[in-house]
Amino acid sequence: MAKNLVIVESPAKAKTIEGYLGKDYKVTSSYGHVRDLPKGDKAIDKENGFKPTYEITADKKSVIKELMKLAKDSETIFLASDDDREGEAISWHLKEALNLDDSKTRRIVFREITKNAIENAIKTPRGIDIDLVNAQQARRVLDRLVGFELSPILWKKIKTGLSAGRVQSVAVRLVVEREREIDKFEPKSSFRITAIFDLGNKKELHADLAHRFDTEEEATAFLEACKEAEFSITDLQKKPSKKSPAPPFTTSTLQQEASRKLGFSVSQTMTIAQKLYESGMISYMRTDSVNLSDEAVNGAVAEIKAEFGEKYVKVRKYKTKSSSAQEAHEAIRPTNFAVLKPSVDRNGLRLYELIWKRAIASQMADAEIEKTTATIGISTVPQHLTATGEVIKFDGFLSVYLESTDDEDDAEDQKGMLPPLEIGQKLELDEMKARQGFSRPPARYTEASLVKKLEEMGIGRPSTYAPTISTVQKRNYVVKEFREGKEREYAVVRLKNKEIKATKLTEVTGTEKNKLFPTNVAMVVTDFLVDHFPNVTNYSFTAEVEKLFDEIAHGKKEWDKMIEDFYSEFHSKVEDTENIERSAVPKSRELGVDPKTGKKVIARLGRFGPLAQLGDEEDEKPQYASLRSGQFIESITLEEALELFKLPRDLGEFEEKNVQANIGRFGPYVRHDNKFVSIPKGEDPYAIELDRAIELIKAKREADANKFIKSFEENEDVQVLNGRFGPYIKIGRKNVKIPKDKDPKELTLEECLELAEKAPAKKGKAKKKTK
Repeated sequence: MAKNLVIVESPAKAKTIEGYLGKDYKVTSSYGHVRDLPKGDKAIDKENGFKPTYEITADKKSVIKELMKLAKDSETIFLASDDDREGEAISWHLKEALNLDDSKTRRIVFREITKNAIENAIKTPRGIDIDLVNAQQARRVLDRLVGFELSPILWKKIKTGLSAGRVQSVAVRLVVEREREIDKFEPKSSFRITAIFDLGNKKELHADLAHRFDTEEEATAFLEACKEAEFSITDLQKKPSKKSPAPPFTTSTLQQEASRKLGFSVSQTMTIAQKLYESGMISYMRTDSVNLSDEAVNGAVAEIKAEFGEKYVKVRKYKTKSSSAQEAHEAIRPTNFAVLKPSVDRNGLRLYELIWKRAIASQMADAEIEKTTATIGISTVPQHLTATGEVIKFDGFLSVYLESTDDEDDAEDQKGMLPPLEIGQKLELDEMKARQGFSRPPARYTEASLVKKLEEMGIGRPSTYAPTISTVQKRNYVVKEFREGKEREYAVVRLKNKEIKATKLTEVTGTEKNKLFPTNVAMVVTDFLVDHFPNVTNYSFTAEVEKLFDEIAHGKKEWDKMIEDFYSEFHSKVEDTENIERSAVPKSRELGVDPKTGKKVIARLGRFGPLAQLGDEEDEKPQYASLRSGQFIESITLEEALELFKLPRDLGEFEEKNVQANIGRFGPYVRHDNKFVSIPKGEDPYAIELDRAIELIKAKREADANKFIKSFEENEDVQVLNGRFGPYIKIGRKNVKIPKDKDPKELTLEECLELAEKAPAKKGKAKKKTK
């Protein structure tokens, strides 16, 4: 038995570390947290300083049993969970659950999994930092109190099954408020003037007018004035400028850039980064520091010199702007800059290359750029046109990396090099045009831009961003969707060959890809919380709470006192809401009267989501129709609601049976011969035609036929089927894997039953006994 036991959080990390430490060390995993607050209101003793009661979670009892055995036989136990508050809390919970002796217990931390870092950690152990533990404990207790007291109120006053949370409710509020800004936004139209000059030899010069015209008439008048004009270069300005690289990644900037450049979701980025960290490829991925260690800088500089040469090196020390940056952490960087292509999967490699490039670029020379601005005089009007271009004199860090941006206009601003020009040069106009453009509403959030906003406001910390974004989607407050744009007409007026011609064209505007949309429930819940629990959804208050957690982490504040200050005011608000009538919470809106039937039309929250209702309870049988994606109770019109009652739609007949399109609890579908076929995402049940419906019906039949491999007359409950992950045996409600050495087509009934008998029972929730 090894003399020393090292306990880390994950098995992947254990495997990597054990390779560095040798035979005197046994490295094992706790598989994350081992204790938590139990369910129910007995978890926190509100009368006695908010003392929490922890219990070993059901799935960790066998882990604790095994760890106890190993700890008993070891001389020294090293608790090596992550170097942050969550990791510190895991180490403390392990010490408590395993009842470890202080004299033989050591806490070690490292920010990368390399031989050097692990050996240094073993040489410099410390005790558990109880201030960090208390900061995590305060967050856990406060969030439980908020969730536990708020959720039942939402159930009573709005809808069963809802939940609220201190950070999630603020994130939802941001998405709701942005949606309302967009809804109220009225686009303003203006006309932009651009010109193309023919320089001969297939060379062109593109220029534009700085001023924009409000109306088509004004724009046309300007073009009229330019009909007989002469154009010439009146000024040429060349200015040197520099571009500097962005700092290395923090958790937040990695999530944003991986979203923009690689199309990764926030949680996907963190999962891939975790694997890279655990396999020793990158430093710890939860950080809000942009600092690099001297060792890392030296590694980057050596790689830059070898790859690009001395003149590409410029050592920089970045400082974290945020005053709340946790502990003396480093930015996210490769552990070894000489490793360019680690042995990882495709997405792991893509993220690693992004981290490598960003960290390397941060230690490279500025890019030197020469900007040229040509001013073009127009003989008939006082205004002038401008052409701009830039040439890179020295690429510096741009040879490796350029940061992306969320600004959609940036793509248009990329300037190329201007052709050779000189002052006084006469220009030949090829075409001048005025194009109608429209002002844009504020952009909807992506997962990454929402993280950026939360970070800017001081809400949440590196470890909380990804869970918050996942939680608001899991709880159906926010949906990430692709939504089709709408067709819009715009005007173009052209001046060519001294003739002016106006045309109307169309464009699709407002197409949204992977943007965050609030649900109707989110809007109702947000308004309720803002009205009755301003503290919970107040941006500055939520940021203030984060600062209080930081003070606890630095030993400047008692955690139980902080909770007490918050809870006394919060709980009195909870008690006040008991007096709010359920009917006083605006969950429905009367839209008007149906002109055909004279019945009332209402939009409201139903059991399975938002709906329109034709007729009220006094009517014999009210009609119901689900609201469409993107329709909100607070803004839907009477006309839009009446349109919803056109479902179910009869599309015609197929095989002498009626085909219908409709929307159900699980989305839009086609119904034929009492069978239901889902309509794919993005296709509209209000517009689908019979031909397309038949295609879907036939495709479903084919899929069902391919699913079926074999059945047995002697026992109809047993079937061999094709599933998503390959062939399997279905016996009643039980699914059984088929071993690789068995041919699914050749299985006998006896073999199927035998395999089912041997298959382990799935762990599920125990049903409560009815009294």
